[in-house]
Amino acid sequence: MNTVKNKYIKHAHISERKFKEILKCFCIDLTVTQTSNLIGINRNTINKYYSKFRVRIVDLCNIDSPFAGEIEVDESYFGVKRVKGKRGRGARGKTIEFSL
Repeated sequence: MNTVKNKYIKHAHISERKFKEILKCFCIDLTVTQTSNLIGINRNTINKYYSKFRVRIVDLCNIDSPFAGEIEVDESYFGVKRVKGKRGRGARGKTIEFSL
């Protein structure tokens, strides 16, 4: 098994420099194909690292999240019942309330 020394990822097959370039491209919102063409690494490898970045972002966001468990989402429409023939949600002038 041919591994390259990389302090960010254990058993990495790419150098630390290439890893930093991939991360930089991810941060400036380049697509996998654009990053692959720019750096010269296979797009499947780039896609694997992009997925790992996204999972790590979700993990870090869940740590700081004030919510736990299931969250119920609901919407309500307030206002007149009928406006010139239109009833229900289709009536103009309704105020939409969205709550968690």
